[in-house]
Amino acid sequence: MSRTKEDNLALIKKYSAIAMLIFFILFNSVFTPNFFRIGNLNNIITQICPTILCGMGMTLVISTGGIDIAVGSVMALAGVMTAQFMPGTGLFPALILAVLASVFAGCISGFFVGRLKLQAMVITLGMQLAVRGVSQVLCGGRDIYFNKLGEVGKQLSVWGSYKIGGVIPVQIVPIVLSVAAIWILAEKTVLGRQIQAVGDSMKSSSLAGINTAITLMFVYGLSGFLAAFAGIFQAAKVTVAAGSSLGQLAELDAIAAVVIGGTPMTGGKAHVLGTVVGALIMQMITLTCVMNNIPDQYAQVFKALIIVVAVFIQREQAK
Repeated sequence: MSRTKEDNLALIKKYSAIAMLIFFILFNSVFTPNFFRIGNLNNIITQICPTILCGMGMTLVISTGGIDIAVGSVMALAGVMTAQFMPGTGLFPALILAVLASVFAGCISGFFVGRLKLQAMVITLGMQLAVRGVSQVLCGGRDIYFNKLGEVGKQLSVWGSYKIGGVIPVQIVPIVLSVAAIWILAEKTVLGRQIQAVGDSMKSSSLAGINTAITLMFVYGLSGFLAAFAGIFQAAKVTVAAGSSLGQLAELDAIAAVVIGGTPMTGGKAHVLGTVVGALIMQMITLTCVMNNIPDQYAQVFKALIIVVAVFIQREQAK
């Protein structure tokens, strides 16, 4: 039986991201010297960690038909709060305060989107500006260097430099845990099906008895939770918390990873593992340009082209 045009399109949609990732791996294995050395692979893990953490939350947000462009600012808030408070409270109380503040910011966005039915783009844009401003106020407009914070600064720096068994960066732990948790939530739980049902049709979900407002508050709060840890690990990696630059444009990388991974911007389906593939593709583009002495602006152009192609491939046909 011959394949129809719809069958071929479905096949392209299903495997295009994986094919693209394989292409970059093969390309680099041939043209990029020392691509598979352990130090290079470790750099991929450390650099991709914030994108995957934010991308996991973004996958659920986009599957509801929304978007969260405040995650980069939430990263900055969590990093700055942790660095600002840990000399007085200790590391773990500061971490808890930072995560709670980040979840609260996400829940506020979810409240406005879910309860008041306001546009997610506008609400999270306002939250992006507000949270970034709070971050800068907390640090007094100055970068907070961990080497000036004494013992607690050293404790947090370990989160960015420690290697499991002396080989694998510790960032692999939050990557694996977040992907596993979000995949189980999206694919194996009633809540996950409710989240995706909200994205498919909020009105139908309400009629089916789903509390859409609470569901959206949970999803945006979870996005804030994951963004908080992305910010903390990123700050630990560079050993500095900067309210103005930490997490800058992280939301764009997360959105790009989700789109390339196949989650439709119209909502209704969450492709969790696809987001991981999308994040790897984004990192591969950067790595390919860096290791082949190609200016960074070309990497940005390549990323933009791939995003456009991904949106074209993954677009939903008008009903």
